[in-house]
Amino acid sequence: MRQGIPVDPDAPHAHDLLVKELSNPAYQAAKPTWIDLAAQAVQRWLTSLFSAGSGITGTFAVIGTVVVVCLLVGALIVFGVPRLNRSRAQKQAVLDADDARTAAELRRTAAAAARAGQWSAAVVDLFRALTRGLAERTIVAVQPGTTAHEVTARAAEAFPALRRPLTGAAAIFDGVRYLGRPGTADDYEHLRDLDARLNAAHPLRHSRPERAEVGG
Repeated sequence: MRQGIPVDPDAPHAHDLLVKELSNPAYQAAKPTWIDLAAQAVQRWLTSLFSAGSGITGTFAVIGTVVVVCLLVGALIVFGVPRLNRSRAQKQAVLDADDARTAAELRRTAAAAARAGQWSAAVVDLFRALTRGLAERTIVAVQPGTTAHEVTARAAEAFPALRRPLTGAAAIFDGVRYLGRPGTADDYEHLRDLDARLNAAHPLRHSRPERAEVGG
C-alpha cells in the first residue's frame, strides 16, 4: 500500500487519485496502438464470418477474406512503397544537403584526388561536379535526395546523343559511392570526357530546367 493515501477518500479526492494513477507511463505504454486496434477488429470480423451461427456461407467468407487482403495490399502499395522509395533516394543522393560547392570547386577537388591516386574520391566528386554543372546551366533542377540515375535520365532528354555515356556515368557513381566498388582511372577518364562533352554541347530544350524528382 502506498504511503499517504487515505483509507476512505471522498469522491473528489478519489477522482484525483485515479487520474494521477492512470497517468503513470506504465499504463500509457500498455495502451494498444491504432494498429493493434485495427488488427483486433479485423480478427473479430474474420472470426464472426467463420463462426457456426453467423449465417455466412463458406464462399462468402472466402470472398470477404480476399477483399480484406486486397485492401491491405493496396494500403501497402499506396502508403508503404513511397516511404521506402523516399528513404532509398535519400540514401543514394548525389549531393549532400549541406554541400554548396560549385561545379568548378568540385572539379578542382576531383582533380586533386586523381593526382593523388585516390580514384574513388575523384570519381565521386567529378560526378557531383557534372551534376552541379547541369544545375548551374539550369538544364536539370537538382534537389537534396536526387539520385544519379534521375540526374542522367533528365540530362539525356536535353542531350540524347550522350544518353549511353550518361547512363554509364550514373552506374559508375552508384557503384563507387554506394556499392563499395573501388574507383579506377578509367572511371575517372569516362566522367572527365563526359563532363567536357556536356560543357561543349547545346541542350535541345533550354526553356526551363528538367526537375529530377526525389524517389524517381
